[in-house]
Parts: sequence; structure tokens; C-alpha cells
Amino acid sequence: MDRVKSTFNNMIKSVQYSRFTLQRDEEADRHVEIKLSDDADVGENAQVAQADGSPSFRPAPRGGSGSKRLLVILALGFLLAFIVGYFVGNLTSKKPDVEPADCSTQSVLTEGAADQVKQEQEQGQDDDEIIAHDETPSSWNAISQLLDDKLTDVAFDERLKTFDVPSRSAGSEGDVQLATMISDEFKALNLESWVDIHYVQLQKPDSERPNVVTFGADVFKPTGYLAYSATGKVEGKLVYAAYGSREDFDAVKKENVEVRGSVVLLKAGQQSYAEQVANAESQGAVAVLIYADAEDFSFRADTALYGHVHLGSGDPYTPGFPSLNHTQFPPTRSSALPGIPAQTITLNMAKTLQERIGGPKQMGGVEKISVEVNNVLVNTEIHNVFGVIEGFIDSDEYVVLGAQRDAWGKGYARAAVGSSVLMELAKAFKNLVERDGVRPRRSLVFASWSAGEYGSVGATEFLEGYLSSIDRKLVTYISLDGVVMGRGGFVASASPLLYNLLQDTMKQVKSPLNTGTVYDMAGKTKWEANVLRPMSIDDPAYPFLTTAGIPSISFHFITPKAETYTYYGTSMDNMDHLNYNTGHKTGEMTARAAQLAGRMALRLTHDHLLSLDVSRYRKEVSKAVNVLYVHVRELVKSGELVGVDPDWLSSALGSLMRAMANLNTFIQNTDKTEQRGCRRANEKLMSVERNLLSPYVSPVETPFRHLLFGRGKHTLGALAQTTDPRELHTQLALATWNLKMCANAMVNDIWRNDNLV
Repeated sequence: MDRVKSTFNNMIKSVQYSRFTLQRDEEADRHVEIKLSDDADVGENAQVAQADGSPSFRPAPRGGSGSKRLLVILALGFLLAFIVGYFVGNLTSKKPDVEPADCSTQSVLTEGAADQVKQEQEQGQDDDEIIAHDETPSSWNAISQLLDDKLTDVAFDERLKTFDVPSRSAGSEGDVQLATMISDEFKALNLESWVDIHYVQLQKPDSERPNVVTFGADVFKPTGYLAYSATGKVEGKLVYAAYGSREDFDAVKKENVEVRGSVVLLKAGQQSYAEQVANAESQGAVAVLIYADAEDFSFRADTALYGHVHLGSGDPYTPGFPSLNHTQFPPTRSSALPGIPAQTITLNMAKTLQERIGGPKQMGGVEKISVEVNNVLVNTEIHNVFGVIEGFIDSDEYVVLGAQRDAWGKGYARAAVGSSVLMELAKAFKNLVERDGVRPRRSLVFASWSAGEYGSVGATEFLEGYLSSIDRKLVTYISLDGVVMGRGGFVASASPLLYNLLQDTMKQVKSPLNTGTVYDMAGKTKWEANVLRPMSIDDPAYPFLTTAGIPSISFHFITPKAETYTYYGTSMDNMDHLNYNTGHKTGEMTARAAQLAGRMALRLTHDHLLSLDVSRYRKEVSKAVNVLYVHVRELVKSGELVGVDPDWLSSALGSLMRAMANLNTFIQNTDKTEQRGCRRANEKLMSVERNLLSPYVSPVETPFRHLLFGRGKHTLGALAQTTDPRELHTQLALATWNLKMCANAMVNDIWRNDNLV
């Protein structure tokens, strides 16, 4: 009888872990079930089975029968009656704003999903079998279909209206109102929510002293501007240099036109404003004017352009550390700020200038022009808003989905779409947990950033403020910015660790063209060439990847053969223009984008083993190292580089390749039901990106520290172009050991390593 009483007590304690549980265990993430055997004594067959609590549909514990003794039958009857009463009471005592879940599996799942789960229950599969992706893909399909069903075209048609506001510039009243609205909704969803406040320096036009461009008798006062331009008045001969690439400047020099000391006129496009200005400054130009050419942009000739020219991210006056109110601000500034004035002008203004130098194809270099920039720094309070769904097992590991909230004008494609996706995903995931009994293994963080238009300022300040806290805990960053630019095409930029996850997800999400999947739309076997693009410095995911070493991804539905959205940074980024680009199917396109991002997040928070594939780095690393190897070998052969052996690189590359192979083997041999083994494998996977950051450069001087995708003289790409022997020798040694350290970290603990790779 004591055994029956003990079983009763244990069962009561375990009732809260039934399929429809809404609350996490306050003591630990251990879930207990009672399984009663059919043909053994009740005292002997009361098994306590510890489940791993993985996110899945969790059937209520099933009872058994067949005892021969009346006392046991009566006891079991009493137990069952009590449990049913307790269970019903638990359901009816939920918070009033949560819709109570139906106790029947079929009422919660779609018809196909219900049949699958019912079949699994009848076969007596345990929790590990139900959730394991490799073993039961149908269950995964049921869960992900539930998510898709919550992300509908109709829902986004309504949601987009709430974010279609007339003004949302960073730190403005409109921006703060949106932040408050988002925070209130996170709280209404019962998400863990907080607001991070930063005080940043944003450069804006001086209302009393406008920026001026003077060319002879023509005086222009453009309304657009480039934040973080150098200020002052300069004069020089006007020189046209196309898009301002290195090749464009080489072409100017071949025409015997002097760039040094000139004011350069450039067309917008092909690279960021910051890169254009940096290239011009490196050629000795004293100022830069940028306009939107009719060949690349189809909007009105008097349209003003807005942007920034900081060749970095975050507040450039607190580089490497957060702009918090309690921070002691040192007298420093980012080394990536330009030293020359830069200003945007309209197409009409540019045509006037080109006529004076003989036409749009003429280089110029004869008449002088003056540029005066009077922008001022404004100390601005910005709000980053967060909502969290805490994981049930590895809650200290999390996936972040983020979207920029601010924009220069209405910012419909730039900010309204991403913010809408963010909020609908937060709502959908919360419903999955509360109403459908899905338990994410890891936590989900939903982030609304401010000051994105100034170079991912809000997001970068978050990284700088919490870098030590998120190290090896932030699993992946998924950017929701610009996810819908058009209809008919698809492009993405990502860490190679996420290539397989992206490919798998593309195969699951329906194409917006109504036939097949996104993978089919992208060309199937040619998907990598058609879809994958290098991550640019102005990509909102870039600082997460190259500053913090976090596997990151951004993606965009686009108009075919138009990989940028021409209305970004203008007052014409509105609902009408995006509707035109999507064939008046913006709601549908946004729903597809949400389903793609949602499924990736669900997979990353669902599986025992993270969906990060280290083998996809092999091609990227090998390509970069091989180019550098050839460069070093040629310099050694010519005698220009002494005391350097190119085989250093070969050795480091070999170590890295073997380490990746060993890690893959370790992962394949990991028992998915063994918590410690999975945790260890995941920690190794999460360390890969972080260990590709160079530890030898200053985050203040060189914030983008990634060895492959960063910016600076430490990267493998930069080394392949370095000819200075002393500089190359030093940086090559550091890069080689950086690769070796990454390999060592993948293999074993330090006491088992002993240079095994």
C-alpha cells in the first residue's frame, strides 16, 4: 500500500507535464511520467521515466489494466479518477486571456497531423521517438504545419496596416510610439519582455545651416544627406568616376584625369555609400557627391537620397563598447569614419553638373566645385525592445529574430514588413506553446531594433553591451529586414554553417508563384549559385557574424534580376511601390517570408542537435587559403618574401579539415537521447564561428574580426593582396595560428588535444 501511495504522489507531481501544460517546471527542466505495466504488480511496475522534455506533442501518460487483485483495481480506479479531476481543474484554471486547449489531440492538430500523432501513441512510442527529426519526420511536419497555419496572408494584410506610419526616424516620437506598441504586445502575449535604452550620437542636418553645393552660378541645397560625413567646406575640380569602385578609379586615371584633390561625382549602387566614400578618400578625393542614375533607378528625378557613410556599425563615437547612460564616454571615434565631406544630390542636380563637364560620360577634371556639409551630432535616446519565449530544456541557448523599426521616411519595405513578421512570429510561437503543447527546447528572442538606418546602431549596441553574456549561447541570428522586396526571385546571405538549414527550409516552404516550393523557384540543383550572395557590410546580420561570431542569415524575396530595392533610403519607400513590386500580393509574400524564418527558428530550437553543418565551411576556407597560398608562394619564389614557408598554410588547412571531419563523426555518433552528449556536441558547433574571429585585432580599430568575412588587414582575402613583406609575414603567422586554434577547439579538451590535428 505504501508503494501505491508513493506512486500516487509521484503521479500527481507529474500531471503538470501532460501534453497541454502551459507552465514550465520551476525547479528544473526534468519531466517525469508514470507508466503502468499491464501484467506486473502495481508496486513493482510503477516506473518513473525521465523524458528529455524536447519540444513535441506530449501525450498524457497512459494507464494499464490486467491486475488480478481487486484492491489494486480499486486503487487504480481511484488514481485515474483523481488524475482526471486534477487535470480538468488544471486546464480550467488558466489565465483568462489564454484560450483553453481541447483535451483531444485531434482538435488541436490538423487532420493529417492528428492521425500521425494518434498512430504514434497507439504504437507506444516514447517522447524521444516522437521528437527526433531523423527518426520521425512526420511529427516534425505536423509541428511546422501548425506554425505555417498561424502565418496567413490575411493576418499580414492586417498587421502591415499597424506598422504603416507616416514617420519613424530613429529616436523620434513615431519611433518611440512603435516601440511602446511592440512592448505592450509582448506583455499582452505574456512574453518575458524588456526595453534596452541607449544614448547614441546620430548625425543630422542642421536646420539653420543647410548643406550647399556650388558650381559656378548654380547653387544647390539638397534635402537628402549622408550621416556621419565629415563636416566643413571644400573645393576641387569635379571628376566623374561611375560607381566609385577601384576599377572605376583606375579607368579615370587611364584618361589622365587627376583624382587627388578633386570632388568626385558617383552613381549610387553596386556597393554601399560608405564603401564608395572610403574608396574615393583612398584615391585622394576631397569630397564626394552621390546621385541615383536613371539607368539604375526608376523614380522621379527630384527624389532625395538618405544614408550613412560610416564604414562600420553601431555608434561611431563609442566604438567597441555600448552607449549606455552610465558608460564613461572616452574621447574616441571609430576609425571607419570618413575624413572627407560626402553629400547626396538629386538626379536633376547631377544632370546640371554633367552638362557643365561635357556630358554624363565625360570624366571632367576641369572646373571647380565647392561642397559644404554642416551636419550636426545629436545625442539621441533609442529603445531596443525584446520579447522572450523561454526554452524548456536548454533555456540558456537562444535563437534571435530581429527587425529594424526605424526608417528615413515611411520605410514600408525597410521597416514595416520586417516588424510585422517579427510580431506575427512572436504571436504564432506563443500560441504553439500555450495552445498546441509544443515545447521549444531552446529559447526564442524577438528583437525590435532602433537606429538601423544609421548602420545597425541599435543591434550593434546590444552586441557590444552583452557580448560576454551571449558568447556561445546565442545560437543563430535571423534578420527579418528587407525580407520582401518583390516577387519571383529569392536571394540570401548566410554563414556556411546555415547553408543546409536554408536549403532544407526552402524545400518545405511553398513558392509564392503558386507551384512547387521556394527551392523549386530558386532552380533546385543550381540553388547555391542562384541564391547565395556574400554578406555585405550594410547587411543587418553582418555585425552578428563578423563582430560577435554568431552564425547569421538574411534573406529576401526579390523581383527577378533586381537584387536591391530601389526605394530604400527615399521618401518613396511606401505601400504602393511595394505592392507594385509584388504584383499586389505583399501580404502573401510576407506570409511566405515569415514561414521561412519561422521554420528555421523552429528547427534550431526544436532539435537535440543543432542544425549547423560545419562541413559546409570546407569549401569556403579551402578557397580562401588556396588563393593566399599561391600569392605567398609567388612572393617567396621571387625573393620578395624571405623566411616564410607557404606550407604553414597547408598545414593549418589540413588541421582544420581533419578537425571538421572529426567533429562530424562525433556528432553522428552522439546519442540524441543523451543530454550531456548533445550539449557537448552543440557547444563545439557553436564555437566554430566564434573561433574564426581574429583575437589579434582590436574591436575598436577592427570590429569586423572574422577571418573570412570580416574587413581589415587580418582577413585571408586582404592578405592575398598584401605585398609589404613585413606586414604579410606578421599577419600570415597570426592568421595561420588562428586557423590552427579553430581546429584545436573542435577536437578535444586541452588535456586530450596534444596537437592531434
